[in-house]
Amino acid sequence: MLSLSDKPERNMVLLDDYEMEELDFVPIDPNHRSGYVVVLGKPNVGKSTLSNQMVGQKLSIVTDKPQTTRHRILGICSGADYQMILYDTPGVIEKKMHKLDTMMMKNVRSASINADCVLVVVDACKPPQKIDEVLEEGVGDLRDKLPTLLVLNKKDLIKPGEIAKKLEWYEKFTNVDEVIPVSAKYGHGVDDVKEWILSKLPCGPAYYPKDIASEHPERFFVAEIVREKIFMQYRDEVPYACQVNVVSYKTRPNAKDFIQVEIVVEKNSQKIILIGKEGKALKLLATAARLDIEDFLQKKVFLEVEVKVKENWRQNEGLLKHYGYGGQIQAL
Repeated sequence: MLSLSDKPERNMVLLDDYEMEELDFVPIDPNHRSGYVVVLGKPNVGKSTLSNQMVGQKLSIVTDKPQTTRHRILGICSGADYQMILYDTPGVIEKKMHKLDTMMMKNVRSASINADCVLVVVDACKPPQKIDEVLEEGVGDLRDKLPTLLVLNKKDLIKPGEIAKKLEWYEKFTNVDEVIPVSAKYGHGVDDVKEWILSKLPCGPAYYPKDIASEHPERFFVAEIVREKIFMQYRDEVPYACQVNVVSYKTRPNAKDFIQVEIVVEKNSQKIILIGKEGKALKLLATAARLDIEDFLQKKVFLEVEVKVKENWRQNEGLLKHYGYGGQIQAL
């Protein structure tokens, strides 16, 4: 997959005069639109589900627990005459418990620097509330300059009459350009969101090849799949205390690919919970993760999972940067 550091010019080979003349005849669509979209919202409102629906592929992990997304996930949604580059950001949190929370929110803000428009996702099942602090935390001084769409998600869970009331409230009491109700889970209304975004993106060529869905390497998504399974299998604080790193990823032409993963926790008691009696819990986790990884990679893999303790890693700025929370995903 393409990373931001892999500039297209580095991959170009020298062309002879004939080939350069041929390139001159490649038509460029003057109406092609490309741009960046920042997806904001509080935890557990459905940002990742919406982003996955728009890209047409599961890139961001989704669970019923808040604050599942930690990194800003870049998803690329391409069509014949457009390319939307989506930043699915961590949920905006008011109370920052660890340095990890502070760095995650810093990444939310930095994602907005190149944004052409903003989506603010809210939960239709909850009472309407102002989105000022979400915009302030997410885009800061750009809040009055960027076109903003409020996405009223989970409309499938409430009655049509309630949807109408909440639409009216958000149109009246929030300073957004438009409000669109959707069900991200079932894809209802997602095309309306795409149309709104396209109307805001500038004309220009694609930033990425049309056949890729993200800039992140495969090993990043492998780690995210393992982390999703931790959120699904374990309760309370344990999933939030876990960091997943891909230690080794070896492709083997005549055998299953070998992937070695470490799960970092803060306390030995958390390690004991993850492993479980006679290692059964960890084996269950590894099996569930392996099946999803194989589905994602479309190949068979051998997955090895180890649990390590690094006390207070969520407060260690050096470790956090090494784990990719400084704004870039590290190749661990």
